[in-house]
Amino acid sequence: MSLNNAKPGDVRLIKALSGDEKKRKFLCTLGCSIGEEITLISVLAGNYIVCIKDNRYALDYNMANSIELA
Repeated sequence: MSLNNAKPGDVRLIKALSGDEKKRKFLCTLGCSIGEEITLISVLAGNYIVCIKDNRYALDYNMANSIELA
């Protein structure tokens, strides 16, 4: 299941990161790594507001689709 299919308030573990190397590296700089906990806070104007390691980020649809959840 990708982050796009999660509901606000869901707390999940990151299972895999897909996409090209540049996209995966960018997600890693945000703290997205396999086994890390991610919380979907809300979806606003097509952006996915997530919490990773006590930091909040806004990801667009394509970035959110690259994050596979367990």
